Amino acid sequence: MEPGDARNVLTQLRRGTIEYCVLAVLAEGEEYAFELVRRLSAVDGLVTSEGTIYPLLSRLRRDDMVTTTWQESDAGPPRKYYRLTPTGRRALSGFTEEWTRFRDAVDELLVGGRGPSKGAQGGDRGQ
Repeated sequence: MEPGDARNVLTQLRRGTIEYCVLAVLAEGEEYAFELVRRLSAVDGLVTSEGTIYPLLSRLRRDDMVTTTWQESDAGPPRKYYRLTPTGRRALSGFTEEWTRFRDAVDELLVGGRGPSKGAQGGDRGQ
């Protein structure tokens, strides 16, 4: 796989943001792991698996960003539900602020007229 391959870029972006995407889902209310996987997979570009989510949830719990409770289920055995803690809310808030600033900076470079395809020295590259 080439370093600039789009799938590699997406994988790197996913790795850097998935824990905050989980925190964002949990900010809406508690969920169990399978439902988290389903909700994240429904968003374009965030395909994930239970094999990714369970270790991540364990780490978030260790870091006091989420807490768990067991609840009975009509569909089978009890389920472990995850809920955001105040520490998790603060982490999500900090990420949201930084993400907005970062996203705006990248957007400015990519589409705001300062990228290489629009630069005076770059000629008509990309057009």
